[in-house]
Amino acid sequence: QEVRGENETFRILTVVDSTWAPPCITQPLHLGSDAVLHSGTKYLGGHSDALLGVVSCSPLTENGRWLAERLKAVQASVGAVASPLECWLTLRGLRTLHLRLERQCQTAMKLSEYLSRHKDVAKCHYPGLKSHAQHGVAMRQMSGLGNDSMYGGMLSFEVENESWAMAVAGAVRIIRRATSLGGTETLIEHRASIEPPERRTSPSGLLRLSVGLEDVQDLQHDLEIALEVASQVMNPTK
Repeated sequence: QEVRGENETFRILTVVDSTWAPPCITQPLHLGSDAVLHSGTKYLGGHSDALLGVVSCSPLTENGRWLAERLKAVQASVGAVASPLECWLTLRGLRTLHLRLERQCQTAMKLSEYLSRHKDVAKCHYPGLKSHAQHGVAMRQMSGLGNDSMYGGMLSFEVENESWAMAVAGAVRIIRRATSLGGTETLIEHRASIEPPERRTSPSGLLRLSVGLEDVQDLQHDLEIALEVASQVMNPTK
């Protein structure tokens, strides 16, 4: 809302990638964005089996209408449209989107609270935590369907270093180690190891968690054991 500005004449073109905050959590077009992007492969599809992207332009802003005309021209001349199967898979996922997200958000909140208190976790990053720098923004823009706890299913946490992080990721059993998000399975990923060395931005001890639909107690127990195993590996004399 602060980025878009109030003066239509001098507004910059504002495009929001809202893949991590699907429509039942955040509606960027209602907040004044000119366009919103979604990777339909993630939360919208929800089952890690669709390959689809979505661009929605606002009919209420001059920039949104301008961009919509040009995107339609690209589609007509280049043919950049999804296949019928991908559309059907995404439509199937949309039917359960609100149910999946409600569960994922609730679980993510509980896991982030647990991790933020753990002795071996230096930091836990989740917008639902009051300690998060943008918690106030999240409260205003991620209120969801009348539920103020819907802050998304993505979180990350930091341990001491890369070796410790790798030990945690290697010790989980229910959580799967993979590079994706938004599906039914909970996934863990060491971000820094997949980033090019010259463009690495993630802290070496950071692990990203995409929360799925498993029971929250099972996931917490899995993380508890993994953190304990990592502690023993990194401090064998204790």
